[in-house]
Amino acid sequence: MATAYSSLLFLCVTLLLGPWNTLRRRPNPVSFDLRRDIGIWAGVLAILHTAVGLTVHLRGRMWMYFFKQRHPLKFQTGLFGSANYVGLLSALLFLMLLAISNDLSLRALGLERWKTLQRWTYVAVGLAIVHGILFQLVEKRHLPWVLVFAILSLCIVAVQLTGVVYVRANRSR
Repeated sequence: MATAYSSLLFLCVTLLLGPWNTLRRRPNPVSFDLRRDIGIWAGVLAILHTAVGLTVHLRGRMWMYFFKQRHPLKFQTGLFGSANYVGLLSALLFLMLLAISNDLSLRALGLERWKTLQRWTYVAVGLAIVHGILFQLVEKRHLPWVLVFAILSLCIVAVQLTGVVYVRANRSR
């Protein structure tokens, strides 16, 4: 749980920096070191959460998170299975984002292609939030943990929406 909540907090801070610059009418570069560094820590914690999480419930039998038995056609279903698949997809996106979170990738891919890939952050975060909601239900978390999760998730959504509305309003002027 510590890696999940820590990663979500780092994601919240990372996704706050762009809109914060925009609202303060400061330059908002495509990439800057503080946002990238915090994002890298968020991604590392998300991957660490995945690695640790895959050893918790089913005592290290990782294939059983995704398959009912060893037979690959018997998929896990219900909240637990859905939470696992959504979390896996989010983790794979975070791996991709970690792989391109460096100056070498930015130069090799070019600004436009790099930024297009970097925008998958929003999908990864959305999936992470859905994964968290599902696991809140599966684990029947205590109210304080649910509130922390809800506040961080709502903060991410609210700040991003505020930034989008502000940018669109200024473009139409």
